[in-house]
Amino acid sequence: MLFSKTCEYAIRACIYIAQQSGEDKKVAIKEIAKGIDSPEHFIAKILQNLSKKGFINSVKGPNGGFYMDKKNMKTTISDIVLLIDGDSLFTKCVLGLKQCSENKPCPLHNQYKHTRKEIIELFRNSKIGQISEQVDLNETFLKLK
Repeated sequence: MLFSKTCEYAIRACIYIAQQSGEDKKVAIKEIAKGIDSPEHFIAKILQNLSKKGFINSVKGPNGGFYMDKKNMKTTISDIVLLIDGDSLFTKCVLGLKQCSENKPCPLHNQYKHTRKEIIELFRNSKIGQISEQVDLNETFLKLK
């Protein structure tokens, strides 16, 4: 597990909302929670934060809900991780040591720095819109049916 539970839900919610955002559709919290297997009250707080930071859009009222526009579709996994979990995944020692550095490496530092670089690149290049297209094409999935 690389991410906090909050971050996992945020990423899954963004992908789900992106999938549902065609033809001006707005998605209610209940539908999002069900679509990504998350507790409704928990996802509501996450969606509020994502909306406040401009990662998703929301409309209040009986026909309201959450949606993503073309700009939001360019949001990357890295953007979401940095918002929710901060940069520790990208900067902290893999073993959690406070002193780990190039000059004083932990036992896994030199091997992990290559993996970390690949993870950073993967997350920076993984756009929500592209991921949602893969789910739409049944190449990947968010929830088994």
